[in-house]
Amino acid sequence: MITVHFFALFREQLDCDSIELSCEGLNTVEDVSARLATEFSKWPSLTQKYQVLVAVNQTMVDTSFKVNSGDEVAFFPPVTGG
Repeated sequence: MITVHFFALFREQLDCDSIELSCEGLNTVEDVSARLATEFSKWPSLTQKYQVLVAVNQTMVDTSFKVNSGDEVAFFPPVTGG
């Protein structure tokens, strides 16, 4: 299983803070994102509208990063502060 966490705007729009996904067919972060599109109808529009930042096991990665069973994948929009 892979645990996926959503933060900030993504959590609010999906009304979900985390989801568990079977690892079957999930090789990269991009695969995880594609699976999320089947789980959440809003996911494709969110990823088109906002830049998506992603971390695997609390390390920032890009969408080609390999995922494994037991990984935690976190998706969040860019944040600003002052």
